[in-house]
Amino acid sequence: MAYEIPVTQARAELADLINRVVYGGERVVVTRHGKPLVALVSAADLERLEEVQESSDAPVVTSVATVHDPAAASVPRERHRFGIAAEHRGTDPS
Repeated sequence: MAYEIPVTQARAELADLINRVVYGGERVVVTRHGKPLVALVSAADLERLEEVQESSDAPVVTSVATVHDPAAASVPRERHRFGIAAEHRGTDPS
């Protein structure tokens, strides 16, 4: 469980909070009006989160690329309308 602290208090105790995260292994959630605003996590935790995110992105992209949308016939018109230059050409090399 993360330690929660209001942003006004966190501002005054930033050095102590950093020490709690780095040396105590804690995660600190900074809140505003009782709602989570940001989190302080160790660099090691951030690295692990990024690795998980990167490894989970690949299957999602593959799955989305294989979806066929019958409404795609309007895509050229929408591309022109929104100025989109790139398009997916599939696996056919020609």
